[in-house]
Amino acid sequence: MPTQRDNPYGAFNFLVSLGGAQGNGDEGTPVGGFSDVSGLGFEVQYAEYRNGNDKVNAVRKIQNTFKVDDVTLKRGLIGSEDLFTWLKDVRDGRIDPRTVTITLLDEARNPVSSWKLRSAQPKKWTGPTLAAKGGTETAMEEIVFTCQEIEYQ
Repeated sequence: MPTQRDNPYGAFNFLVSLGGAQGNGDEGTPVGGFSDVSGLGFEVQYAEYRNGNDKVNAVRKIQNTFKVDDVTLKRGLIGSEDLFTWLKDVRDGRIDPRTVTITLLDEARNPVSSWKLRSAQPKKWTGPTLAAKGGTETAMEEIVFTCQEIEYQ
């Protein structure tokens, strides 16, 4: 699905699908639009190794495990309890890993690439900061997911 072009895509057109009963992420069925996605990444760990009979006095780097970063999503509070319910279920011992999909869209809202968070589970929820001054802020909630693998398509 990745589409190559001369100009980079904007980071402001994307869809998030939470899997399970949370909707499929299509334009017609959003549970709540997300304003920010951050933390997409992983790191490969390397071990240093050298044979005792190597002619060169240097170590080799041998890849072994990899670590996936936690992914943070933010959205305006809309009265939907979907994320909090999922977090509460996990807190109460219900194992409910899902595939969370983040799809980047071009200017015409066509999918151009996506990231799938395999076996994603909610790790942390942060509610809105409420302040009685100004009245121009949006009530935002934040959810942090941990996952076992990030797949790029």
